[in-house]
Amino acid sequence: MSGAGATLTSLPATTVVFGEALVDDFASEQIVGGAPFNVARHLAAFMAPQLMITRVGADRAGSLVRAEFERFAMSEAGLQVDPIEETGRVLVERGAKGHRFTILPNQAYDFIDRAQATAALAAVQPGLVYFGTLAQRHERSREALTALLEASHAQRFLDLNLRDGQVDERRVTRSLQAANIVKVNEEELQVLFGWYFQIKPEDPAPAAEQVHASCQALLRMFSLDALIVTLGHRGSVYFGGDGQVLTQRDTPAPPFVIDTVGAGDAFAAIFLLGKVRGWPLELALTRANEFAGAICAMPGAVPGDMGFYDKWMARWR
Repeated sequence: MSGAGATLTSLPATTVVFGEALVDDFASEQIVGGAPFNVARHLAAFMAPQLMITRVGADRAGSLVRAEFERFAMSEAGLQVDPIEETGRVLVERGAKGHRFTILPNQAYDFIDRAQATAALAAVQPGLVYFGTLAQRHERSREALTALLEASHAQRFLDLNLRDGQVDERRVTRSLQAANIVKVNEEELQVLFGWYFQIKPEDPAPAAEQVHASCQALLRMFSLDALIVTLGHRGSVYFGGDGQVLTQRDTPAPPFVIDTVGAGDAFAAIFLLGKVRGWPLELALTRANEFAGAICAMPGAVPGDMGFYDKWMARWR
C-alpha cells in the first residue's frame, strides 16, 4: 500500500539524533559543529535514515547550519528556528597551549520545543535515539528530550560528552538511567568513577582488573546493555551487560594527527551505522575505530569534501 494508506511500520528505521547544532566561532571564521550534529551528518553521508532534532536562531550562524543540512541532504523536519534566541556558539581562542573554549549560555538549542520535536518524531519509525548532555542544561530542552524518550521505544544511545560547567552529577545520573548504551572517553570515565565509586584522579592509578570491575558495576547500577570506553589512538573497550568484554586495538593509529576534534562523534556515528546495518559487533567497533582515526588525520570534525565518504562506502559495501 502506498500514499496516505501507508503505515509507519512500513518506513525504514530512523536514527533520531537530539541535541545541539552550533558554530565554533574563531576570530577569522565560523565552523558548524556540535557533537549530535556531527553524528547526524556522518549518518546522512552514509545514507542512513536520520532525523536531527535541534534549534537554531534566525541569524547568520543559523544559515550556516541550514547550509550543512542542505550539503548533507538532511531532512529539516526536526530543525526548529527560534525567532529570539541566537544559534549556539562556542568561542574558540587559539593559544600556544592549545584551544580555549567558551560555551555561551541561553542559546537556541537550549529551547528545543517539545511539541515540534514530538511532531517530527511521530512522522518516522525510530530505531535508535542518540542524545548527549549539553542540550539538557536548560529545562526547556530537557522537557523536549524527556517527551521524545517517553514517546519512543527505540534503543537509547547516550554520548556523554561532558563539558566543564555545563552539566552536573544529577543530570548525568538521570541520563545514564535513561540510556541503554553509553559511550565515554577515559576522562569522562574517571569523572564517573569519582562520582559513583569515590575513585579520585589523584588516587593511585587503579589496576586493569579494578577498572573492568568498576565498569561492570556501572552497567549493573544503571541497567545498561553496554558501556563503550574510547581510548583515542589505542582503540576502545566494549563492556556488555552480559559480561562480554571486547578490546579493539588492532586498528593502527593514523600516520599523522592534525586534530582530534570530532573523533568521538565519528566513532559514535559508525557504531550506530553498524547497528542500523546489522554489522557484527566486533566489526562495528573495528570500523568505528578506523573511521575515527581517519577523522583525526584531517582538520575539523567532518570533511569539507563529500568525496571523503566514497572510499568508506566502497570498502564497507
